[in-house]
Amino acid sequence: MVRMRSEEPEDPTAPDGSVPPDLPGPTGPPGLPEYAERVLDVAELIPPGRVMTYGDVAEWLGDGGPRQVGRAMALYGSAVPWWRVVRSDGVLLPGHELRALAHYREEGTPLREAARSAEGHVPRLDMRRARWDGEGGAGPGTDTGDVTHR
Repeated sequence: MVRMRSEEPEDPTAPDGSVPPDLPGPTGPPGLPEYAERVLDVAELIPPGRVMTYGDVAEWLGDGGPRQVGRAMALYGSAVPWWRVVRSDGVLLPGHELRALAHYREEGTPLREAARSAEGHVPRLDMRRARWDGEGGAGPGTDTGDVTHR
């Protein structure tokens, strides 16, 4: 599946067609490295009201790490439920807090109220309750055949 962004993403391929080390693997469809495609496939599997960390996604794939997943999400993630791939500390994505918070509230994602000292009093995700382990709950008929899970 080829996903499109509303604006053109920065082209991660070098002039010789190779992928830089922060997005491992060969390229898939034009402009979308195979690794990014796999990351986006996992993001689409996360059920509403649940989240996975960048590290969880990398572990699910058995490839890359949190930074590579974050890079793929930053460049290509606007066409998937990006708010479901999060930091491990539950802090909402800087610069996108209000948009993400609206999605979390709509989906019933568990949140922890912000401390009075927190800037803007933006809540955090309740990672203990919101984190999805990738098992069950993805919905009936979910096809995970294209996503490698180790």
